Amino acid sequence: MKRKIIIIAASALILFGGFTVSNILKESKKAPVKKKTNNTTTVFVETVKNTTLPIQLTTTGSLEAKNRVEIYAEVQGVMTSPVGSFKEGSSYKKGSTLVSIESDVYSAGLMSQKSSLQNLVTSALADIRLDYPKAFKKWNDFLSQIDITKPLPQLPEAESDKEKMFITGRNIYSTYYNVRNMELTLAKYNIAAPFDGVLVEALVTPGSLIRTGQKLGTFIQPTIYEIEAPVSSSMISFLKIGQKVAVTPTSKNNQEWEGEITRINRLVNSETQTTNVFIQLKGEGLEEGMFVKTNIMATEMENAYELSRSVIFDTDQVFVVQDSLLAQKTIEPIYYNEKTVVVRGLEDGEQTLTKLPSGAYSGMKVGIYTPQ
Repeated sequence: MKRKIIIIAASALILFGGFTVSNILKESKKAPVKKKTNNTTTVFVETVKNTTLPIQLTTTGSLEAKNRVEIYAEVQGVMTSPVGSFKEGSSYKKGSTLVSIESDVYSAGLMSQKSSLQNLVTSALADIRLDYPKAFKKWNDFLSQIDITKPLPQLPEAESDKEKMFITGRNIYSTYYNVRNMELTLAKYNIAAPFDGVLVEALVTPGSLIRTGQKLGTFIQPTIYEIEAPVSSSMISFLKIGQKVAVTPTSKNNQEWEGEITRINRLVNSETQTTNVFIQLKGEGLEEGMFVKTNIMATEMENAYELSRSVIFDTDQVFVVQDSLLAQKTIEPIYYNEKTVVVRGLEDGEQTLTKLPSGAYSGMKVGIYTPQ
């Protein structure tokens, strides 16, 4: 019994001692001192000064010859052009033969039809002398002018309905126009250059079998070129036919040409909201397919300022610094360049950001960067 009392007393003493020590340690523990933090973000700004800014439309595109012909075959046969001709890069003078197709069989059929026409007119002359003596001379002259190796002469005009019906009954009209149709078809066996130019695409070679409707190549005049430049539809009203345009190559050299607006398409692309403007130019150093940059002076915008596109958000919002705080402001974008945008709505003396800081918000405390 005495032993139990001793154990209970010792346990109670240990618990009391542990509780006392715990309280002493808690009271001796001091709260850590909070360090002051600087929440000011450094920003880069520029001071607004509105002025009159030129609106220059800059676009890129490739040159394409204004006079360009896709060559197609309208008849069938074997290509008989000289060996080595009809090659890409070959130059041709206006009227010279680009493509020649074998036409001996067709030419023989044409001469046969001309001979038939001669026979019809010859057999009708005796009756014309008797029934229409006044018309005899013109039909006799027509017959003498027919040469099976040359184009047909002009058909005489009938002076009366009776004469016309007589000629029709002798099948002269139908034969004549059939021969004329064959003459026109025969001319298609030889394709001539429509202007001085260069062959830039050749899809057949001499000896090839050409079929009707087959594309043979592409022929261009390498002196006058056009550029198709997409321009914002909102800027079209500032452009006009005949306006001069500065054109430079996209490669790094100092060449420059003067172009001229020759056509403006009034169709607006529904996806890009742009309209195609066609610029014509010529000069040394221009080549088919060459990429160039055009600079079109559209107009001048008064009381405007030019900002970096990177500082604009939500289409028409920017931040300005007011009393070391960021303030959100609405602007009016006028025209977008490649890296900048011309705007209205900012006031002279306002400080606008040149670069958006991470997590920027209205009311954010900022400090303006000052170069040391």
